[in-house]
Amino acid sequence: MNKKIIYEIKGLYRDDFRVTGYEFGSGEKSVCIVGSSRGNEVQQLYVCSQLVKRLKKMEQENRIKQGHSIMVIPSINPYSMNIKKRFWPTDNTDINRMFPGYDLGETTQRIADGVFQAICDYKYGMQFTSFYMPGEFTPHIRMMKQGFENVEMAKKFGMPYVVLRNTRPYDTTTLNYNWHVWETHAFSIYTSTTDSIDKDSAEQAIQGIFTFLAKEGILEYHAHEGYISAVVEDTELIPVRTHVAGIFESCVKVNQQVMTGDVLARVIDPYEGDVIQTLTAPVDGIVFFAHNEPLTYANTAVFKLIGKYQ
Repeated sequence: MNKKIIYEIKGLYRDDFRVTGYEFGSGEKSVCIVGSSRGNEVQQLYVCSQLVKRLKKMEQENRIKQGHSIMVIPSINPYSMNIKKRFWPTDNTDINRMFPGYDLGETTQRIADGVFQAICDYKYGMQFTSFYMPGEFTPHIRMMKQGFENVEMAKKFGMPYVVLRNTRPYDTTTLNYNWHVWETHAFSIYTSTTDSIDKDSAEQAIQGIFTFLAKEGILEYHAHEGYISAVVEDTELIPVRTHVAGIFESCVKVNQQVMTGDVLARVIDPYEGDVIQTLTAPVDGIVFFAHNEPLTYANTAVFKLIGKYQ
């Protein structure tokens, strides 16, 4: 294992800002795995720490195929991680909206540039990222429809779902998008949680990565191949929205099967305690995303369902 500093900024009043990478094997730049880019992405950091631990052992056992190197970067935003703030502490900007970066720009642009220069030429790029709304997901691989996506390759992870979505204007400044532009096969990996640790979904993601690497001839690894991934368009996900704000009481969990009319959650008046809205399943299906905060706003998509016959 080769531990090295990917990017560094000298600090005036606190320790220097460092992005640390862990390199395994040697040869062509085969795979780069990036963890948290935001300060609340604890699960993403945890998964990468477990990958480092296991890859260290695999390297000692000569299970990384000759001529391949694997890079793991647990966090590209340790400053925000230290104070549990989702975005950059001083100006509240999002590093994952600054790629490919600019070396003479604002701090987060410089960080994005320094990191991207080090990882832009890997064959495969995998990023553990998080959703813009608080909640839990069924583990899946997510890809943007840029014309470069390879669905059959994404299925090699053996995750339950591969989700495809159309690009939006802000996507052009994400790591995943720019990896694709630089001809890296890029995948966003979602486990169940963000700001708490879920070991089961973390293990599912780790097994998925190792299975993918084995199928691509990078790693010697034998395990159950996981799921035959179902491919779902993001537009096919069925949102269930609140009409009012209040205390949110969920009645279901992610990956749970529901029938039309089943109660998904209740919204409770925060002052008087009455149930002011009962949310029910509009179709038979599976809970793909579930809001997990104790409060909710009005007109918020607190669930996303995959219809039974999709």
